[in-house]
Amino acid sequence: MKSGSTVIPALRYRDAPAMIEWLCRAFGFEKHAVYPNPDGSIAHAQLVLGGGMIMLGSVTNASPHSELIRQPDELNKAETQSPYIAVEDCDAIYARAKAAGAEMVLDIRDQDYGGRGFTCRDPEGHLWSVGSYDPWAE
Repeated sequence: MKSGSTVIPALRYRDAPAMIEWLCRAFGFEKHAVYPNPDGSIAHAQLVLGGGMIMLGSVTNASPHSELIRQPDELNKAETQSPYIAVEDCDAIYARAKAAGAEMVLDIRDQDYGGRGFTCRDPEGHLWSVGSYDPWAE
């Protein structure tokens, strides 16, 4: 296995092409690989940020795995997980995400355990936590 993240969050989006652009604009992800289907949906995409990566695809991809996943709008905006993005300048990412239209659900604040952070929803309702707390520094 090549070096890099060994735990990689994977998400599904109804409009994956639009969300790829939004995630790059709001959080600073960069496209590592994007594999579109002939109908314009996304079969598989990999976005990177620092030493981390997320994978995503369109909800329309029919597979046994996709049958196990539900979207936030199907669960009254409930989530059972939330990716955390560790950043150096949390205030800058907060401003960037807010300008991109992220819904701030936990406003930016200093954390008791160190660092600053916030939690927001992307346009399709997925929760994202962003902060300057570095768990690797412990």
